Amino acid sequence: MQAETQAQVAFYLTGQRASAQLDAVDALGLRPALFAGYRNLSELRYDFPLVLVDGGGADKAVQSLSGIFDNALASAARGTDGERVRKHALRIEQEIRTLGAAGTGATFSALWTKATATLGKSADKSFEDSARRTLAAIKVDGAVVDCDGALPARLLQHAWAAVQRQKAQGFRKNLDRLALKLSDILKADHERSAAGRSAKNLQAAVGIGFDGAFDFDAMSRVLAKALPKDAFPESRRKRINELLATLNSQQFIPASGKAGAGKPYSFLFTSCAEALSAFRQRSTKLMALAKAIAMAELEIAGQYSEARHDALFAQFGANGLDPQELAQFPDYLVCANAAKMDAVEQAQLMEILSSGLPIKVLLQLDDILEVSAHGDGGLTTGLSSQKIASMAMGLNEVYVLQTSSSNLLRSRDRLWRGLAYRGPALFSVFSGASAKASDLPPYLVAAAAMESRAFPAFSYDPSAGPNWATRFYLDANSQVDQDWPVQSFSYEDELHQRVSENLAFTLVDFVASDRRYAAHLARVPRALWNGSLITVSEGLASERKGLPDKVPSVAMVDADNVLQKVIVDERLIREARRCLEAWHSLQELGGVHNSHAKKLLAREKRAWEDSMEQAAQALAVSAPAPAPAASPAAPAAAASAVVAEAEPERSPDEAYIETARCSTCNECTTINGKMFAYDKNQQARIVDINAGSYAQLVEAAESCQVSVIHPGKPRNPKEAGLEELIKRAEAFQ
Repeated sequence: MQAETQAQVAFYLTGQRASAQLDAVDALGLRPALFAGYRNLSELRYDFPLVLVDGGGADKAVQSLSGIFDNALASAARGTDGERVRKHALRIEQEIRTLGAAGTGATFSALWTKATATLGKSADKSFEDSARRTLAAIKVDGAVVDCDGALPARLLQHAWAAVQRQKAQGFRKNLDRLALKLSDILKADHERSAAGRSAKNLQAAVGIGFDGAFDFDAMSRVLAKALPKDAFPESRRKRINELLATLNSQQFIPASGKAGAGKPYSFLFTSCAEALSAFRQRSTKLMALAKAIAMAELEIAGQYSEARHDALFAQFGANGLDPQELAQFPDYLVCANAAKMDAVEQAQLMEILSSGLPIKVLLQLDDILEVSAHGDGGLTTGLSSQKIASMAMGLNEVYVLQTSSSNLLRSRDRLWRGLAYRGPALFSVFSGASAKASDLPPYLVAAAAMESRAFPAFSYDPSAGPNWATRFYLDANSQVDQDWPVQSFSYEDELHQRVSENLAFTLVDFVASDRRYAAHLARVPRALWNGSLITVSEGLASERKGLPDKVPSVAMVDADNVLQKVIVDERLIREARRCLEAWHSLQELGGVHNSHAKKLLAREKRAWEDSMEQAAQALAVSAPAPAPAASPAAPAAAASAVVAEAEPERSPDEAYIETARCSTCNECTTINGKMFAYDKNQQARIVDINAGSYAQLVEAAESCQVSVIHPGKPRNPKEAGLEELIKRAEAFQ
């Protein structure tokens, strides 16, 4: 073993740089190679910044700056000068994005004014026309927010307020309707009473213009004889007045100018303990209002019976309110930070989630890389905080959304569903805003955590259906069927040749950008790059047996975007394996590579093969005696047996399908319809071996119900994960 390889292996096993052949990475400013094109996010057109739209409905409450401009240009950039308007508008958008990245929290209209004033100084009159036309097509305004540590709470509070606004409108309308109807009942009662029939009251009802036209005293005497006597029970009158007092004094939503109404309650909290305490303190008034609503409905319908309902309503709410009754009231929102949650607060959180109360909780995580509590210098990927989301799913009746802040805009539909869900909801969001992490912007840190499977996105909606297939959603993650996402990376080598390769983005790539874990990394000088360096995904594909001869490494770039190779120690590889196991568990929940499904498929396949073998044996037993051999001169057409065309001999390195045995199950064509296709007999063939990857060939072989696909050997020696793929393919060669 060469000296440089020995030094690399020693670092991998011990984490100690004992040789001058390896460099420390602490001060090199390295970042994952796939981040090379993201030096200045303000120069890119992507999801951020966001606009928190004022007064809009829940479906339009959060919009991206790019989306707002795209919608505006669809109508403003028309005609012969449409291209000019588009170019000017995109310049304005770029300037607003740059201003928004400063984190001032200004409104869109304020940033528009500032941006157009800056750009207009060096522009002609056509720029003013473009700006005017674009602005005329933009119908929204609101705070412009970037992806930073404050984003999760600001966005959740804004979206929650929009949902609660819509909810309160319906609740207030119902309360006003009940109060009006009850008031009408009392008014009608008053008009039938002796006081209502008095001359004074009749005169007031007719008006002063008719004083000489009527004898109101005589009219009062006539009505007193003609109308039935007052049969309105005093107990009912008292009950309706009490119901009106309860409806008009409620503090759960802002009242419609009713006298006696108190200051509305606040439903926004920063701790679970505060939210639970407030809910308990208000429970008596909540029960009283829910009871008043139910009683008022009966009174208005004329169905309230004291003999029947008094005793029933005396025990109202003894077992709490059912979800339908509770759903009409405002929901609580708790914005908590995982770093500030002690054991007591975590216990309060679990009490909220298991209680069925309409309390929504934002659990914000700013850092998911933690030093191991065992004092061994290792690290953990924040599993203590992430376990809360998994535990919440285990309760079955909690809406759960886990995602990074970089993905919040694309998760907004699932966010709205959680906010509108009748029961408790947990929103676990990684902000990427750890000050210790790296020099990367929070957006890239958050996106990297999700991409590397360190903080995968998923949601669990108990109201979506009766089983995991309908409730659990994992597809927000990229390349959800793969262990690690694979992206194309191009660079220029020392001979100025363009080189492209596929890089898997693993947990190690995410950790490598964090300065706290620089001790687990070592740069290999370019002169020592050799065949002993393999990718992390290759290193993860097999367990180490004995002394390794190859060392996992990650591709990184320095401040000048020069490619570097950095080896990692075994501790990082072990942590990556744990991360991958957790990802595999989520894949199973999402129906991807489900072991139960594979087991069932294998069982059904064996049963099918057994039945085919039994049928063949039965056919052989019942077959008639062979006919006399045909004379040599007899033509082949006279043969009594039809022999199937034999498959040609194939090279073991060649990928092929036993087409004659194909059962037309659609598995392979679903995986890649360009590589696989059906012939005129609806049986599959490989029509273009170069139209897909070796991984797809292996996956198709594993999915084939009759095992007629043979992957052969890989054609691209640089394809990621080949060692594992070749082992998987051995069963089908």
